[in-house]
Amino acid sequence: VQLQASGGGLVQAGGSLRLSCAASGTIFSIDSMGWYRQAPGKQRELVAVITSSGRTNYADSVKGRFTISRDNAKNTVVYLQMNSLKPEDTAVYYCNAEKQLLKSRGNYWGQGTQVTVSS
Repeated sequence: VQLQASGGGLVQAGGSLRLSCAASGTIFSIDSMGWYRQAPGKQRELVAVITSSGRTNYADSVKGRFTISRDNAKNTVVYLQMNSLKPEDTAVYYCNAEKQLLKSRGNYWGQGTQVTVSS
């Protein structure tokens, strides 16, 4: 599975950005896609995830501000709409996909896209 992320950039606090991630390759059996982020000096953390059934989960810090969604025609394209951005949202954002393999879970990562929120 290959993941191509895009949409990062520099924005002022209170602004919005939308990230996109498209999966390609052996995409069958992908059962969830999501976004993680890693700020300098911090561990990578979950931001939001959406399952193949449409169930979503968010980090408490982004609830009410970020929305994860899927392209209705292409279940392997996900978006992260980020509103009311704060300086603490500054991080490298990574797209993630998981799928069930024969005897294990496959975990795949995109290349990361920088989001910088200025105060």
